[in-house]
Amino acid sequence: MILSPDIRSIHRDPPMGERLVVRAWVRTFRNDRFISLSDGSTASLLQAVVDHTQFDPELLRRVATGACLEVEGRLTESPASGQKFELQVDRLEVLGDSDAEKYPLQPKKHSLEFLREIAHLRPRTQTFGAVFRLRHRLASAVHRFFDERGFFWIHTPIITGSDAEGAGEMFRVTTLPPGHTAQTDEGHPDFSQDFFERETNLTVSGQLEAELFAMALSKVYTFGPTFRAENSNTARHLAEFWMIEPEVAFAELPELMGLAQEFVQYVLRDALEYCADELALLDQRQAEEDRQKPADQRAPMGLIEKLKFVVNNDFERVSYTEAIEILRQSPPNRKGKFQYPVEGWGVDLQSEHERYLVEKHFGKPVILYDYPANIKAFYMRLNEDGKTVRAMDVLFPGIGEIIGGSQREERLGVLSAKMEQFHIPEASLWWYLDTRKYGSCPHSGFGLGFERLVLFASGMSNIRDVIPFPRTPGNAEF
Repeated sequence: MILSPDIRSIHRDPPMGERLVVRAWVRTFRNDRFISLSDGSTASLLQAVVDHTQFDPELLRRVATGACLEVEGRLTESPASGQKFELQVDRLEVLGDSDAEKYPLQPKKHSLEFLREIAHLRPRTQTFGAVFRLRHRLASAVHRFFDERGFFWIHTPIITGSDAEGAGEMFRVTTLPPGHTAQTDEGHPDFSQDFFERETNLTVSGQLEAELFAMALSKVYTFGPTFRAENSNTARHLAEFWMIEPEVAFAELPELMGLAQEFVQYVLRDALEYCADELALLDQRQAEEDRQKPADQRAPMGLIEKLKFVVNNDFERVSYTEAIEILRQSPPNRKGKFQYPVEGWGVDLQSEHERYLVEKHFGKPVILYDYPANIKAFYMRLNEDGKTVRAMDVLFPGIGEIIGGSQREERLGVLSAKMEQFHIPEASLWWYLDTRKYGSCPHSGFGLGFERLVLFASGMSNIRDVIPFPRTPGNAEF
């Protein structure tokens, strides 16, 4: 019997002495004898050994970096140190040739900037193979977590007529021809001739629609693509990304904070258990990158250490008001070392402030809550003091905010007043207001940008490197 396992299976349970057929791509071919193979199933490689005297020299010349091979042979113990086995090849077929001189992925270190230019090939590298296997595992853990707790996955619309964030930075969806300038009598663009007969955009969030379903199914979540037309080229922004947004009926803010902690600890614990090889590779990569940086720019802790830091610590719950006082009295603020000085209550916290709270002051993940109403969204429940809302942000080391959420405003009168304050016409969200008219209840939810989670879990420094094909200003290649 001839087995055809993937390389991951071979490393997990080596079928010593068995004949195997392996189909994979060449990483390196050394001394006309040793072929390093990868099929993408694992961070580990398989060494295949050929006796060049037993093969046609023309065939072996085709065994170049990037070529796709089918090899057959027997798995034996390896005499070399650092590996337990190797495949002794007695049959070799080139399934796909590669021009070794022109192949962009040479056996050397390439910059991440260069690899973004060849995003169609970068999954073949060790680093990006590890990142995208980790991304898959995190996504499957997200669904498993919610399914085990009785949540229902809701597919909210990608094309929408509402702006959940009120930011206005949205991509318009239209079938009108270029140069269409028809206007209404009031001087506004006339969308009555468009496909949907109204202005529509790509969604920035599925939250508002998810709330509708929470009012019927109690516990729901969305996990889908979202879009923001923000002209930003930072390492933390994408125009197209994926969002995870649970909405829970009958849950108030303390329950939401508990759910957020349980959720991120679950998915990161799962990654630590099932992506050990990938995380070891990425941990080593981060350590090598840090050695090239000034001390003050290095990661606060190693990658695996950071993940265990989150998984093994209860999250500190701190009110915004308490946090402001801690920051105001902190040594870096008093010595003028913060880029954005904290002078008093009401300011929007920056990443440097959030990281100080996590990494220096508390030494554990932090959940901030009860933010000033004027720096948060219209749908967040107003507190009895009339100046704060039941909002919460989860703060992690190295990244700052990773989750944002709130108890939603379930009182019709208060919500209507907030919409007027934010200049949101009630007619544009009449269906959202209906949920406050018919059987409203306390409910809460949060949002987590999936790429931010993958960024944190992988130790990569640029969000463009944790999504297969990044969409950013000036870039829609592939």
